[in-house]
Parts: sequence; structure tokens; C-alpha cells
Amino acid sequence: MTENFQAMATLATAKMRQVFPATPLLRNELLSARFGADIWLKREDLSPVRSYKLRGAFNAMRKAIPEHRLFVCASAGNHAQGVAFMCRHFDVRGVIFMPVTTPEQKILKTRMFGGDSVEVRLVGDYFDKTLTAAQAFCAQEGGHFLSPFDDEDVIEGQASVAVEIEQELGRAPDHVILPVGGGGLSAGTVSYFGSECAYTFVEPSGAKSLAAALAEGKPVDVSPINSFVDGAAVARIGARTFARLANVLPDDVIDLAEDRICQTIVEMLNVEGIVLEPAGAMAIEALADVAGRIRGKTVVCIASGGNFDFERLPEVKERAQRYAGLKKYFILRLPQRPGALRDFLDRLGPADNITRFEYMKKSARNFGSVLIGIETDRPENFPAMFQRIDEAGFNYTDITNDETLAQFVI
Repeated sequence: MTENFQAMATLATAKMRQVFPATPLLRNELLSARFGADIWLKREDLSPVRSYKLRGAFNAMRKAIPEHRLFVCASAGNHAQGVAFMCRHFDVRGVIFMPVTTPEQKILKTRMFGGDSVEVRLVGDYFDKTLTAAQAFCAQEGGHFLSPFDDEDVIEGQASVAVEIEQELGRAPDHVILPVGGGGLSAGTVSYFGSECAYTFVEPSGAKSLAAALAEGKPVDVSPINSFVDGAAVARIGARTFARLANVLPDDVIDLAEDRICQTIVEMLNVEGIVLEPAGAMAIEALADVAGRIRGKTVVCIASGGNFDFERLPEVKERAQRYAGLKKYFILRLPQRPGALRDFLDRLGPADNITRFEYMKKSARNFGSVLIGIETDRPENFPAMFQRIDEAGFNYTDITNDETLAQFVI
């Protein structure tokens, strides 16, 4: 099966060259020096739709045409844009269902890529209702439903990422690090390279669908999920994709906290000038987890997408700082007496900067509650600061890692 799959994926890749060029495979000096390895980034963020999703859409659509001229999908992100782009290329009709809650930027980009070939329908507050509506419409109209990952032709199309890596390197790499959502990219890459290289599969901590499937021996629903890493936040890995990943070793699957992934987004933007979405940053952030395995090896990290809404940048920076221990939030009980605030401020160190201060004075009380955010330049500054506050007799509650409170006050 592997040889036949390799041939089909290679053919699909050749046909793609009529539509868009191969994405670059670039050696990264910063990461190579940091981890003592030859580290390359497969830049799917530089595709025409800034993700790899148009590959699977292209392959599935080219095989379905001319029998089908109506294509339907449900997506709130990269898959929608890939399908829209290909509908316009093939001059076929596309109807794309998106949740009502989809950010306007994603809706506009989908319409931009699809032009007059695509109709966007906003249905449902949550994706499950969107998907149900899309499938019902597709059955009624006799269209061809385009799954974002659980489709053999889509898997074959995503394998073109591996084909290009081999073509650009001249061989298979020693190690490939892949982000995992529904499993289409991973299934295609593993099916193409087989045992020629080692793998690390990376999931967001809030959506560990591959790890759960390996533990149960079948795809399982891991709802509710954390949707922050929207390009990989999938509640259930595909049946077809898992069939190709069922022999993956559990030790080769790792998960990353959503806040931790933000560190790589910020570093890649500030240092390398690379714009990555959360899913696109996962493979790079995972390098630290496999540092002992990759030293001296040729490693490819697949940067799967760069559809990042810059309105999210303050949140991403905030999450990165909190994970790194450079920013904390706490509620202080401040005595309502003259000089109390000055006494507190005197306990801060030279690198401790107040970034949030909200105080509500209630005259009938002896104490007022203050929400304070403090940013510093080294994590070890906080224990010393809290010790000084404790010695001064102030009462406070650290809410930095309280997700429930964070949703309302941070």
C-alpha cells in the first residue's frame, strides 16, 4: 500500500504545480543552534491561503470533477478558505457553511478566495449544528461533501507536504514534527514516509483526540475541547486518518498547553518575522520536548498555517507571559487608610511593573478589593516580591491560573 500511496501522492503533487508553487523548506539558524540539530521549517503559512488545507481540497475536487459540480463543506477556518480557493480555480459552485460566531475576518477571506464561485452560509452558534446543516444541504442538492480530513483523497492531497520535503531535501528527514487535529496531515505524512523517519505528533492539551484514540484503540470524542488552537482543536480524530495512525507509539504523541504555544508565536514574530497561527506554532514549540532525541539529526517542523488575526495578539502575548511566569494577577485586600497604597507600592521591586490596577472603594468597609496585574523581567522576581508583601501583612489571592476568574477579569 505504501508504494502505491507514494505514487499517488507524487502524482497529486505534480498536478498541484499547475495551480500553486511548492511551499519553501527553510533551514532555521536560530532553532538549529539552540537544539544542536539541523532544523528546517516547512512553511505552509506561505501557501496561497496561508495553510496546507488547499492541498487536500485540490486533490479531492480534481478527482470528483466532472461527475460533481457542486461542493459543500463546513468550516470556520482554513478548510473553508482552501475549498473556496479551489472552487474558483476549477470554476465550480461551492457552498460553505460557517458558524454564526465565525470572526468576520475569516468570512471575508473565504469570500475573497472564492469570488463568485462560492456562497457562504452562516448557520448555528456551534460547529456541530453547522456540520449537520451542511450535510443535510449536500444530500438534498446532490453535492459532493468535502471533509476537512476524514477522506482518502484529502489525506493523499495532504501527503504532498511530505513529497515536497523529500524533493527539497533530496531524501527523507531523520525526524518530522507534526501538529495533529483531525489527522489528515499526519496520516498523509506517515503513509508517505513510512518507517524512513521518526515522528513526533503534537496536540493541544485541550483537544487530545489522537492520544485518546490510541488509548482506546478507536476514535473517541474528547469533548468539551479548548478551541484556542482552532486549527487543531478537534474533538474526535477521523476514522480514516486514525486507521493510518493506529500503530503510532503513544510515547511519540505529546500535548502542549495552549498558553505555552503562545511563546513560539511571539518569538517567531518578534525574532524571525514569521506570522504563525497557534496550530502552526505547535511543531516548533515541541522541539524542547524532544531535544534529547534530535541532537545532530535533520529535523523538519511543519508550520501548518499562518492565518493569525492580529486582534488576538494582545491575548497571545498575555498568555505567553503568564506561562513564562513573567506576569501575574492577584486580588489585594487593601486597608482603607491613608498611605496603605504607598506601603504596598514600596514592596515592589525595580523590575516589577503594574499593568492593571482596578480599585473600588466602598465607604462602609474597612478594606477595598484591588485587581492588580504585574509584569516583570524574570520569573524569580515574583517569589521575592510576594515575600515582601507577606512580611508587610497584606492579604491577597493569586488568580493568575484561575481560568474561571480569568475569563471575567483578565
